[in-house]
Amino acid sequence: MMRVPKAPLLPPDEIDSFLSTLPGWTRVGETIVKRFSFKDFAEALAFVNRIAEPAQAMNHHPDVAIHWNEVTLSLWTHASGGLTHRDFDLARAVEEKAGA
Repeated sequence: MMRVPKAPLLPPDEIDSFLSTLPGWTRVGETIVKRFSFKDFAEALAFVNRIAEPAQAMNHHPDVAIHWNEVTLSLWTHASGGLTHRDFDLARAVEEKAGA
């Protein structure tokens, strides 16, 4: 597994600024979270498979919960213990895949 250097934590005002550009994403403690809804389980699973590509490329992986037609993603930088630029970069990539 590729080691990624510890990224600096973002200050609260920068987190709020980034969140304002990502509709539906909310801050929950030291994570950002969004729930996506789909027609059925197959579409939900296909979405998870689509976001695997950018997550692997960035070596930054979301926590994923699937409940039939809903996928909830939680992002935070484990190595840093909170939110970093990496989380918002992945959230933007996820949004691109959500529209695909």
